[in-house]
Amino acid sequence: MEAYNGPDDPASHAFTRTPRSAIMYGPPHRLYVYQIHTHHCANIVTSPEGQGSAVLLRAGIVVEGIEAARARRGDVADRLLARGPGNLARALGITKADLATDLLDGTGVHLLPGPGGIAADRIAAGPRVGVRMAADRPWRFWIDGEPSVSAYRRHPAA
Repeated sequence: MEAYNGPDDPASHAFTRTPRSAIMYGPPHRLYVYQIHTHHCANIVTSPEGQGSAVLLRAGIVVEGIEAARARRGDVADRLLARGPGNLARALGITKADLATDLLDGTGVHLLPGPGGIAADRIAAGPRVGVRMAADRPWRFWIDGEPSVSAYRRHPAA
């Protein structure tokens, strides 16, 4: 995941409040979905209402509905089904129709508690991928050694 801190972060869609980024200023636990090139990206609004912060979901492991994810993604290895933000959204079937979904209500796209914590020494941090502004902020977080995590790519104009 990557953190984006609204008006204090020039790489954030919420740096300037627009109709597109308004959802990021709403209540937390809402899904902010946007389209870039040919794919969708999913973010979870994390801040209290009015602040505009969110985290971009960059990768994941499909643990349920793997056949549906395979049908959406095609013939790729299971570890690659949700590798990268566009692939993650595609594998989970997330589209702009899911914009503003309350992720805590238990229907449709939603969050569930995980099986347990992750040891702190397995959590790695580094610069965000593909942003031009504030590119060196270490706000990308991943589980070290997890094969679904995509490689770091610095934006050429950063």
